Amino acid sequence: MISFSEVSKRYPNGFEALRNVSFTVETGEMALINGHSGAGKTTLLRLIAAIERSTTGSVIVNGQDVGRLNDAAVPFLRRNFGLVFQDQKLLFDRSVFENVLLPLQISGFESKAAVRRVRAALDKVGLLNKEKARPITLSGGEQQRLCIARAIVSRPSILIADEPTSNLDMEYAKDIMAIFKSFHQVGVTVLISTHDVELLGGTPQRILTLSHGELTG
Repeated sequence: MISFSEVSKRYPNGFEALRNVSFTVETGEMALINGHSGAGKTTLLRLIAAIERSTTGSVIVNGQDVGRLNDAAVPFLRRNFGLVFQDQKLLFDRSVFENVLLPLQISGFESKAAVRRVRAALDKVGLLNKEKARPITLSGGEQQRLCIARAIVSRPSILIADEPTSNLDMEYAKDIMAIFKSFHQVGVTVLISTHDVELLGGTPQRILTLSHGELTG
């Protein structure tokens, strides 16, 4: 479960990205964070993953107050997450397979088990036949699929994506959203920021709407 209680985030320059935001997303739920550019969507998602800390209020993830965690505890929190942020860079000097393998190598996964997980993740996003390719040879939609494979290879219970369909044409965007829906269907908690809720094709989902840092719906 993810719960925000009267959460505000103010940056050192005085800009208030979020103001008194409260909501709860239940385990296994899929929620869309909707709003204009600059509404606070990215900040909200970064608070959940403890990439940033709130100025006031509490952010509770699976019973833990994220804002009170010390730096040593944050990596353990993030083991629950698959993160797809716009500033996550692919390694263009490594293959598709090696890009997805990296998180497992960092975690010290046993080699044979890691290989199986990487291929399963690539198969899930439709890139298994390109495991030896370099990311630079992939289309924009395929590169986004690769980011998703890297995020889910550790089999997280919570999947967070920040505008995963930005700069993609409609066909690719719908394919990407279908992948997220498939994870939700097997019990993964999914939070996606997007300015275009129509990409889900009318599927009823939880929609949280931000406007100038405030939750309006």
